[in-house]
Amino acid sequence: MTKEIKVGPQKGPQEDFLYSKADICIYGGAAGGGKTYGLLLEAAKKTKFEGFGAVIFRKNSIQIYNEGGLLDESMKIYGRIKGVELRKAPRLQWVFNGKGKVSFAHIERDEDLKKWQGSQITMIGYDELTHFTEKQFFYMLSRNRSTCGVKPYVRATCNPDADSWVASFIEWWIDQDTGYPIRERSGKLRYMIRRNEVLYWADTIDELCERFNLVTEKEKKMPKSVTFIMSTLYDNKILMEYDPSYLANLEALSLVERERLLHGNWKIKPSAGTFFKRTQVGSMLEIIPNDIETWVRAWDLAATSETEGGDPAFTSGILIGKRKNGRYIIADVINIRSSASEVRQIIKHTAQTDKAKYKRVRIRLPQDPGQAGKDQAQSYIKFLSGFDVCAVPESGSKEVRAEPMAAQWQAGNFDVAIAEWNEIYFNQLESFPSSKFKDMVDASSSAFAEIELKNVLNLKALIS
Repeated sequence: MTKEIKVGPQKGPQEDFLYSKADICIYGGAAGGGKTYGLLLEAAKKTKFEGFGAVIFRKNSIQIYNEGGLLDESMKIYGRIKGVELRKAPRLQWVFNGKGKVSFAHIERDEDLKKWQGSQITMIGYDELTHFTEKQFFYMLSRNRSTCGVKPYVRATCNPDADSWVASFIEWWIDQDTGYPIRERSGKLRYMIRRNEVLYWADTIDELCERFNLVTEKEKKMPKSVTFIMSTLYDNKILMEYDPSYLANLEALSLVERERLLHGNWKIKPSAGTFFKRTQVGSMLEIIPNDIETWVRAWDLAATSETEGGDPAFTSGILIGKRKNGRYIIADVINIRSSASEVRQIIKHTAQTDKAKYKRVRIRLPQDPGQAGKDQAQSYIKFLSGFDVCAVPESGSKEVRAEPMAAQWQAGNFDVAIAEWNEIYFNQLESFPSSKFKDMVDASSSAFAEIELKNVLNLKALIS
């Protein structure tokens, strides 16, 4: 039986967000707190005013149309309201009874700001503020104006990101020792004014007016009230009821991501030991088990030999297997410095050895951006004709790519074959991402990603 879905804020932080009087209100700080839902509810509040316009931004358009993204969530809310029309041109836009409008748009680069010159946006919303630059935020703040009778305001959601400008912007609401939000300050107003790209803060408007000699009524409106409202998954009772497994999903994240997305930690950053520790390995195996279902050897390429001077990177090839019981094994590690031609021969020789020893082993190579990277990848695929090989473009930082494997490593789901390469492999993993060389980590992350992708494809084939 399908449960009835109610449209309205949940008691607690989401309700506080909708009733905040701040000019700028930032909401969230963890995953699953009902941030997007709250932002959409807020945008619809003033649509009874003719001429009211709200624009909710994402970093790129894909995030608007993604499964469960802005469009899907808006359908659940706005699609239930009589007289509301969804228009798709010139941009995705909901029109409320011919009066107020809520639009969805993206700002991917600073150059995109030119499109908004001359705009008047009563409510500016950001779904995941940390994805936007400080320049983008403050430029769009100059577009935050209105003639519809509603005072212009800004609403934003976010997850923690210690390297984001947002972390500095809301630091008063965050314990700078622990990184966790200060519960007693959640929802409290502070006031800021920006002069020559520098922010000045005070507890009251009067303090800023006195400090900057703001005497006219127009000048006294220059300071903006700001607040941060903390929220976590535990505040989203509806999600906890409908999808109790989501908590388990967050618990299964690696340490850094778990601290950020489950506990709302704004200070946690990747450092040595936060991804991999040798003590987290399940077992050190003398013999490779015979129940491996999937083998992948991934390579991280460096085409400079040790004799060519400098301090060149390594070429690394990591062989990972996934067993029938779901456990993973690091079976072999190659880590060398060689010329481009030698690297090609080593990869081919390794492919022959792996095939003879383990039968079917998928080979994954990185594809660098641009035509040169594509040409190199195609050259390797042709060179390795007769083997199961693919070339995959890499995206995101090395830390982001390592997160999925790190989560399984930290859960004790990896075993490692006993071999002479153990020490150098563990040393690099434990020092990641602080270490100079990350070749073995990159190759390991790629092999793990290919194994999981292959498993998903096999599962889809079985279902179909």
